[in-house]
Parts: sequence; structure tokens; C-alpha cells
Amino acid sequence: MSEEKEKGLNFIEQIIEKDLSEGLHEGRILTRFPPEPNGYLHIGHAKAICVNFETAKKYGGKTNLRFDDTNPEKEDTKYVDAIKADIKWLGFEWNGEERYTSDYFDTLFDYALKLVKEGKAYVDEQSAEIISEQKGTHTEEGKNSPFRDRPIEENVTRFEEMRDGKHPEGSMVLRAKVDMSSPNMHLRDPFIYRIKHETHHRSGDKWCIYPMYDFAHGQSDSIEGITHSFCSLEFEVHRPLYNWLIEELEIFPSKQREFARLNLNYTIMSKRKLLRLVEDNVVDGWDDPRMPTISGLRRRGYTSDSIRNFCTKVGIARRENVIDVALLEFSVKEHLNKITPRVMCVLDPIKVIITNYPEGETEDLTLINNPEDEDAGSRIVPFSKEIYIERNDFMIDAPKKFFRLKPEGFVRLKGAYIIQADSHLTDENGEVTEIHCTYFPDSKSGEDTSGIKCKGVVHWVSTHHAVDVEVRQYDRLFSDESPDGDKEKDFMEFLNPESLTILENCKAEPHLKSAEPGDKFQFQRLGYFCVDTKYTTSDKLVFNRTVTLRDSWAKMQKK
Repeated sequence: MSEEKEKGLNFIEQIIEKDLSEGLHEGRILTRFPPEPNGYLHIGHAKAICVNFETAKKYGGKTNLRFDDTNPEKEDTKYVDAIKADIKWLGFEWNGEERYTSDYFDTLFDYALKLVKEGKAYVDEQSAEIISEQKGTHTEEGKNSPFRDRPIEENVTRFEEMRDGKHPEGSMVLRAKVDMSSPNMHLRDPFIYRIKHETHHRSGDKWCIYPMYDFAHGQSDSIEGITHSFCSLEFEVHRPLYNWLIEELEIFPSKQREFARLNLNYTIMSKRKLLRLVEDNVVDGWDDPRMPTISGLRRRGYTSDSIRNFCTKVGIARRENVIDVALLEFSVKEHLNKITPRVMCVLDPIKVIITNYPEGETEDLTLINNPEDEDAGSRIVPFSKEIYIERNDFMIDAPKKFFRLKPEGFVRLKGAYIIQADSHLTDENGEVTEIHCTYFPDSKSGEDTSGIKCKGVVHWVSTHHAVDVEVRQYDRLFSDESPDGDKEKDFMEFLNPESLTILENCKAEPHLKSAEPGDKFQFQRLGYFCVDTKYTTSDKLVFNRTVTLRDSWAKMQKK
């Protein structure tokens, strides 16, 4: 491989190209994505999905979807269904039917029994606490269990009794006999089977012993003939055990390689902690738009393209690093800018009466849907004597560089006319309740001959044609850049109290009457929004803010 070509490849592609050049597995490429069905997938899993599926596709290979269902206590078919839906939504298809580690329980038991019969595994009847103490520390070698050298026949009998449900949970475990003096703690006679009297979501009550991840993982890869097993970096120290088990069992030699997992600032990635947010009702379920779950991002208005593009921008690295969440926001903004129609919606409405506009008249204005997409067409927006604008687009005592509406000041209504503020009404608290303006008939957008120089442009909606909508403005769930980084504090202490603001009685242009759940729009001057799939009904339109128009990532790059 030339040096120039190698520079264009990530390290995983370099590994694959080397294997292909050496004729490994006759040029066959088979990867796998092995999620645990104990929660919903998050943005970190999206990166792992892209790595496995896109890498295999690039080299003409395939990817298996295998659910690592070895812990019946926490698993549920609802998670299986959600994970499958997320992968398909991201645009990927797995090889054949989905697979389950539980498909291989019989084979895995036979593998374990083989190790027992060859004196390479033993049943330990000590408590977990005592075994943990005997394992030693990183600076101190472990001590052998008194059961380590028990006769093979006794181990076979005990292990079969474990399978047959003759012993209580926690009374004994099966351990691989590796090396209690190894500097790698994972090689100090690790557990490979434990007793769990739990009903499994697929196998029911057939089994009361279940393989540990480190045992089931590599062997399942081998059973499926996985050529390249890609894991996140925390599993690097597990690789020696992965290899030891495959070598001792003399089975298909799958190879594990590790890449840096995705870490985002202002974000929690632990499924255990995400579950706590759900169970404590801090968020509105796993698909809450503030959650980093794929279903949450989808409900918020993220597109599958934007997430895949984000994963491409992040790249595949060997070292752990923290990615700024602004890059994720930039990715969705970049895609939505290309595909979303522009509409007008006033979030905090204040009435404007155009005193010199004909009473009872309505004018249909033609506005372009998306200047980035010539095929997006145009729409009709009604204009009338009374309109709504944003409350903060009018200021009585405005500073010099306030280019929106102010007393005796001019502003252009987007796609319509220039207006001038003549007077305003206030309530007993001094709050402006109504603005009276005049408009200039010869200032119509695209036909302006008025000669009026006007720097400001504001969005608006005709009061008699407006659609009432609810708008949910989402912000980051955590106020701290590293909510999981302070070991002295609970991550819940860093929750952002302003992560959700619900605005009712917002006013949208009538074009949005036909919007369907999941539809996406750019609210001009405000940001990107989508119709909520959970709370929208035939009588009520609810919009979620996906992201604002401010491009913090681009500003950071310039700096």
C-alpha cells in the first residue's frame, strides 16, 4: 500500500486492507453490531453502527445484528424493537435475520463444559466478595482459590448441577483457569458463568445459568464467523481473554479491534444514568428530545443523514477524546438548511395594526419555500390590516443599532412591505399591547420603488389567518460541560432547569395547518423545528425546536 493511499484510510480500513492483501478469510468481510437489549441506543451507539455497517459495505461485506441478551434481569423485547427501528431509521440493513446470543446458549454451555473437562475452568463456591479480595490489585498479585485445583469430575458435576437449577443464585460461579498473577486483572481467573433464576425474554425458564459477556462475546463472534470484531476502546484490556478463550476452544479465530468511543460534552452516555433520568421522571421517557438517544434525537427533528454525517466528521480514532456537541448541532443545521421549507411563526406575539391598509382586504403574497432548493417551489401567505410580530422586535427606547421596529422607525416585513411605527398602546404596567403603523404600498418585496432605506427585516403572521401552535424550546439537558466528570457530585446536580420552555398560543402562518408529525421546517429568524410525534393531535400542533440558527461551531472554527 502506498504511503499516499494509507494516509486516506482510517486505522480500521488499514487493518482490513492488510488482511485482504494477505488473503485472510478468502477476502470475506463480516462485522457485527452487538447491542444489549437493556435500554435505548444513543448517539455513541450511532457511531459504532456507522463504523460496523459502513466499513463492511465499503469492502463488499456484511454486518450481523446480534443482541447480547445474557442478562435476563434487565432485558426486554421493547428494547429489541426500539434498537431495530433505530438502525433501520439510520439507513442500515443487517445481514439476514437478527441474531441473539441466546441462540447459542446450548453451544456456549458445551464450550464451557469442554473447558471444565480439560481442566481449564472450575466451579468456585466462594462468595463474590471473597473472590474479589483474592484477585489482588494492580500492584499485588492475586491468590488462587481453594477450589482452583478441585478434581475435574467434581467440577463437571457442579457445573451440570448449576445448569439443572440445584443451587441458589450467588452460591457458585464458573471461572476460567487463566493466570492469577497476570498484570491484566481480566485474566485472573474471570467468571464465565453465573447462576440467575430469572425468566429470559426469549428462552423463558429453560436456563438458570447465563454466560458472562467476556465469555459469550468472542464465542458468539466465532460461531457467526465474524472476521472483524470492532469494539470501543474500554474493551482493549478484554482482548487477551477474548483471544485466550478462542485459542483454548480451537474455534474460528475472530479478531477484536478497538476504536475510541464517542464522548460529547454537556452529555451523559451511560445507559444506567439515562435510565435513572427516565425512572425519576426528569425527562419525558427515552425519546425525550433532550436525551442523546437516537429516538430522542429523531423526535427532536434530527435527520438520519445529519447523524451519519456527524459520525463521518468525528472520524475513527484510537484515542479517547471529547467532541463538542456544537459539531452535532452544526451537522443537523447543515442538512436541514438544504431540505426544510421556510415558514413564519411568531412565538411571543404582539398585534400590529396597519392603519392605512384597506379594511377587510387580504392580499396573497408568494414566498419561496427554500432558496437552497430550486425544486421546493413557493407558497401563498396572506397579508392583511392586522398582523402579529415578535414582542422583542419592537422597542420603545431602542439603542442606536436596534434595526427592528421602534417609534418613527422603519422595518421590512419579510416578503411583504416596509412599515413605520406611528404610535403604540400600553397597559397599566407599561407593557406594549398594540402597535399602530403605516405601510408603504410601493415598498412591496421584489417590486420596491419607495426609496426607503431599511436595514431591519422581521417575520410576521396575519392575525385573521394565523394558526395557534404550541412550541417547545429545548436546550441542553445539562448546564455543565462535563456533568459526569465531578466524582464528588451527582450528575443530577448539573441538570439545566431551563432545558425545556413551553410556549403556548404561538401564531403560525396558515400553510402549517397541513403539517404532519415529523415534518420539519425552518421558522425564519428563529431556528429549525419539527412537528412533535408524541403530543401533536388533530386539534393541536406541537413543534419541537431542533436547533437555533446561531452557528456556534462555525464561530469556534474561525477562532
